[in-house]
Amino acid sequence: MIDEKNLIFASFIGLKIKIINSSCQDFIGAEGIIINESKNTITIETTDKKEKQIPKIACKLEFTLDNGKKRIIDGKKIMFRPEERGKKI
Repeated sequence: MIDEKNLIFASFIGLKIKIINSSCQDFIGAEGIIINESKNTITIETTDKKEKQIPKIACKLEFTLDNGKKRIIDGKKIMFRPEERGKKI
């Protein structure tokens, strides 16, 4: 179960996400389920079944956790490969 304590160390794939702020206006408000993650990007499947690749560095991300709570994270703080994130933070 992904919660506030282990979010940074967990894989984000499968979590619901919403872009709440971005230097690129086109990304603001985008939301969906994370289907892939790399060091620099998150790929989401939007509510209209389209894939959208979001650069982590340009965004503030709102994650909906398994317990229904929401957590906002600056994308710059998670610019690691998922398997490396726990070692670096």
